[in-house]
Amino acid sequence: MELEAIIGQELAAVEFIQDYVQLRFDGPLVTFYEWPEVFREEGSYAFGEPEYRDVLCAVIGESVSAASAEEGEAVEIAFESGASVRCSLRLEDIAGPEGGSVAYADGVGEILNF
Repeated sequence: MELEAIIGQELAAVEFIQDYVQLRFDGPLVTFYEWPEVFREEGSYAFGEPEYRDVLCAVIGESVSAASAEEGEAVEIAFESGASVRCSLRLEDIAGPEGGSVAYADGVGEILNF
């Protein structure tokens, strides 16, 4: 499955799980093992900043307008409001062998690791 498969999908939930975050769509599930930054018109928000969780959850209910994964660089998901979620995939920015994955919650389709 390609990351572009989430284009047009509505974000149904944001799930914070101890040291990673998941974006749940209607079918696909995007897991970030590193905390992504959230970009909005008024600025950017990083994990640990007071507004981070609020601005990330504010895109719940919005549809994805664009999605891309550039190997060794970044994964970016843009929403209809202009907000975007971006996670660096540069080796110096990730702690493990991969920055995240995309899978179908119902187990249908292949898993894409990034």
